[in-house]
Amino acid sequence: MSIEVANESGVDVDAAEIAVLARFVLDALHLHPLTELSVLLVTAEAMSDLHQRWMDEPGPTDVLSFPMDELRPGREGDQAAPGLLGDVVLCPEVAAGQAYAAGHSTAEELLLLTVHGILHLLGFDHADPDEEKQMFDLQRRLLLTFLAQRP
Repeated sequence: MSIEVANESGVDVDAAEIAVLARFVLDALHLHPLTELSVLLVTAEAMSDLHQRWMDEPGPTDVLSFPMDELRPGREGDQAAPGLLGDVVLCPEVAAGQAYAAGHSTAEELLLLTVHGILHLLGFDHADPDEEKQMFDLQRRLLLTFLAQRP
């Protein structure tokens, strides 16, 4: 698996932990070992530009996902096809505000947003209540399992 994490945000972030989490999620969802993923951390200004350009919404957001090869999760014993999963873009400045409001660290919020972004790349959404429940339950299970296995 090729997971690239680039930090252009100017905020000190544990890029290695984000990469380890991303690998954990892709493995847990049975993605092919040759799957490629990019995670980019940007400033609030850069995120505002992306949010306006791609979603036609003003201001920065916490996470954006840009799928490439429309990969989907595999099944245990039957991995998905290899390919370019896409890009997850995170904004640590927005994440910091959300983390404070939720009562946890910015690092934990960025991990949650990483899982959220990867699930969007894999076709999960939260547009209706059933989809939201499925996506958020999976997101929570993946993140809690990862955190429990952390040294």
